[in-house]
Formats: sequence, C-alpha cells, structure tokens
Amino acid sequence: DDIVLIRPGDKIPVDGVVIEGESSVDESMITGESLPVKKTVGANVVGATINKTGAFKFRATKVGADTALAQIVKLVQIAQNSKAPSQRLADRAAQWLVAAAVIFGLATFFGWYFLGGAVIPVDMDKFVWALTMAITVVVIACPDALGLATPTAVMVATGLGAQNGILYKNATALEQAAKLEAVIFDKTGTLTEGKPQVVEVMVTANPLTNDELLRLVASAEQSSEHPLAQAVVEKAKAQNLTLETVDGFEAIPGHGLRAMVSGKTLLVGNRKLMKDNRIALDGHAEHAASLEGAGRTVIYAAINSQFAGLIAIADAVRSTAKVAVEKLNAMGVQVAMLTGDNRATAERIAGELGIQTIFAEVLPGQKADKVKELQSQGKLVAMVGDGINDAPALAQADVGIAIGAGTDVAMETADVVLMKSDPFDVIGAITLSRATLRKMHQNLWWAAGYNTIAFPIAAGLFYPAFGLVLRPEIAALSMSGSSLLVAINALLLKRTRLEGIKAKEINPNG
Repeated sequence: DDIVLIRPGDKIPVDGVVIEGESSVDESMITGESLPVKKTVGANVVGATINKTGAFKFRATKVGADTALAQIVKLVQIAQNSKAPSQRLADRAAQWLVAAAVIFGLATFFGWYFLGGAVIPVDMDKFVWALTMAITVVVIACPDALGLATPTAVMVATGLGAQNGILYKNATALEQAAKLEAVIFDKTGTLTEGKPQVVEVMVTANPLTNDELLRLVASAEQSSEHPLAQAVVEKAKAQNLTLETVDGFEAIPGHGLRAMVSGKTLLVGNRKLMKDNRIALDGHAEHAASLEGAGRTVIYAAINSQFAGLIAIADAVRSTAKVAVEKLNAMGVQVAMLTGDNRATAERIAGELGIQTIFAEVLPGQKADKVKELQSQGKLVAMVGDGINDAPALAQADVGIAIGAGTDVAMETADVVLMKSDPFDVIGAITLSRATLRKMHQNLWWAAGYNTIAFPIAAGLFYPAFGLVLRPEIAALSMSGSSLLVAINALLLKRTRLEGIKAKEINPNG
C-alpha cells in the first residue's frame, strides 16, 4: 500500500490505482496502442508505462512477480519452453552415413579378403587389396558434402538476409519460415506507423481551404504536448505551412482549447466543446460520426463562433502494408491482424489492407492464445510484432518476427528481426527461406545421390565385370569435388532474384 508520486515523463514503477491527480499515460509498451490513456482517480496504472503530461499519486497494488510486466515475461518463458527444437535432416543423415561407411568398409574388407580371391590380381597381396578397397569406401563415403549441404546454404542465406535488413537468429527460423501457412500481424506499429497522423481535413466554408484550416488549427495547437495536437502540427509542417503566433491561449481541460490566431477566435477540441459553446455542426455531424465509428479521432474547429471544419486523426497504415498483404495472399499464406483496438477500428484497418481474419479487442495476455488458435488448425504460424505485449505471442509462434523499431524484449524473443521495420520484409524473409530450403534439398539430394553411386564403385563391385576400380587418392579428389559442387550451389543463392530481396548484381567486367 505504498503511495508513489509520478511526475510528467516518469516511468511508472509498479502496478497500482490512482488516488490523486490526473494525467495521460503512454501504455503502448504494454498494450501496443499508440494513443495515451487518460488516468483519473480510481484508474488502474501499469508498471513500465510512461506518464506524459500531468502529475498524480497512486497506491501500489502489485509489485515484483505480480506486476503485469512480470506476468508477460512469465508467459514468454512458458511459450519458449514449450517450443520443440527443429530436427536437422542433414545431421541425422550424416550420422547414418558415418555408420554406413564403417559397416560398408568392414564388409568390403571381409568380402574381398574371404570371397574375392578368384578375381584379385595375381600380383596383388589379398590383404593389401582388401584394405585398399575398404579405405576407398571409407574415404569416398566421408559425409562432408552432406555435412556442408545445410550449413553452406544457411551461411549464404543469413548473410544475404542481413544485407537486406532481415536477421535470422538461428537456422531453425530459416527453415521454418519457408513452411509458413499463416502470418499474424500485430496492428499498432507493425501494419501501422504506431503514432497518430492526420488522415483527413474537411472545411465547411468555400472561402476557407483545407490548408488554411490546417494552418490555423496547427498554430493554435503548436504549444500543446498532446499527441493529437502534435499530429496536427507535424502535418502542417510537412505541407510547409507557416504557423502564426497565438494570442490569448486558453486550455479547456478535457475538451480542447480557445485561442486567437491572425485576429480570429478559434475553438478547437471535441464535440462536447462545440455543444457547450452552442456551435451547430451545420449538417456535418453525420460525417463526423461515421469517421468516429471507423475508429478515427475527430478534432472539431470553429472560427468566430461558426463551425469551420474538422480534422480526422488515426494511426496511419504503413505505405507497404497493403502490398505485403496482397503478396502473402498470392503466396498462399493466410494473413491475420491482431489488435487491442475495438472492432470498428480493427475492421477499418483490415478493410484498407484486404485482411479477412481479424482478432480485435485482444488483451496482452490473450495474444499467445490467438496464435495457438491458428496452430490448433494444423498451420505453421508466424507472429509479427514490436512491443513487450507481443513477446508471449512471438515466443508461442513457430516463427516470431520482430520489427527493428520495436522493444528490446520483442527482439530478444523473436526468431527473425526486420531491421527496416517494413512489413514487406516479411515477404523477403519467407521467399529467402523458401529458396534456401530448395538449396538445402538440392544439396542433400546431390550428396545422397553421389554416395549411392560412389559406394559400389569404391567397393570394387564393378571390377570383376568391367575392370573398374577406384584408388583412394582418386576417391579423395572425387569426395572433394562433391563438396565443392555443394558449396558452389549454395553460393548461387546470392545471384537468385527473390521477391523482397535484392540479388547481388553480377559485374560483367569481373
């Protein structure tokens, strides 16, 4: 029951309940949502979140292992421990091949020594001939090509991925990404920019243009630290609009502001501010309601007691998100979106991107359950996220993919990290993995085929009929040639053109 004082900019240390004051708290690292949450007396606060503007006191209710952050960490550990390690086909084959080489070598020795006397050249000692054949079998059966089949492809692929900002943490992730059947994207900060942006400006009067309304509102908002105000100011600056000095600025808590800009009296805020000042919306209420219903935050503006227009703000979709979703669908990969947002906001974003599967109103502790839900359908699932709250789901997924702008916890938990924070890089990660797996299979088939043909030749089985015999030194050269071919085939991956991956250009001048 300790009482903790939190000032603007402070990180909240533990979970608790506000007992005095009010503020806005950035809970994005826990919930993943971009807009700060207003906290008043009686509201719950969560440890590891950041206070924004006001000061308040709260009573600590959960500390140590009981906090929400600690519970998330616990979920990560459970999911990580439950993930089965990938088995290496090449390692198993190499183990069998070593055993086969020893067995075939011994069989070759004893076969020639006890049964091959009639065909062994008369000038050759039987023991030396049998031992030479056995050595040749063991040398040519050395599984170095098989051992190189996977590591060389992995080495080339991880290097090529790193050049394109895609970091695979292990070979398991590289293999698993090739087999993915579903990808779940966390909405905030992954499919979207993760911060509020102006998406629409609408004016009511013809003499007033969209740019002019934006300039006036941004001028009034420029001294505010509120994220919505900053979004308006950033939009105005992005359009190179000149902001004016403000006179008579008055903040109206919980509603908005009143200010004088260029001799005009501006009222900027929510719908209640307009209602309290008896400003009619002139038939635009329905449009504003539709914007709010679609998950946008609407800022209303009045000039000289007349409704002038509105500015809609939302967490803007990343420019490459829609193309990424289309490509994944074309590749036969199911795309799902997961968010803590309400259903209306989730459906708006999903509709823009063409996503059919939506998990909305999902609490942080439930995200891993949504991954399990798809896995229970027999699908290999990837989770793409950026926040602490995504960590359990990243760990639960067959392949966890974190974006580079995310938290340290997310990147630590993930199997793949996208350094450019671009959702389209998920395409690159999958196509590179598929190409790598093809190279692995090609190399494994070559190594296995080579040994299948080389074994009987090395054992001298064709000597009685065709006089074909392989000396140990020729066998060693042949074995090295096989390893060289495997390595060259893996290196050709660098020249392959893949969606989302820039191939290394070949210089015609060498």
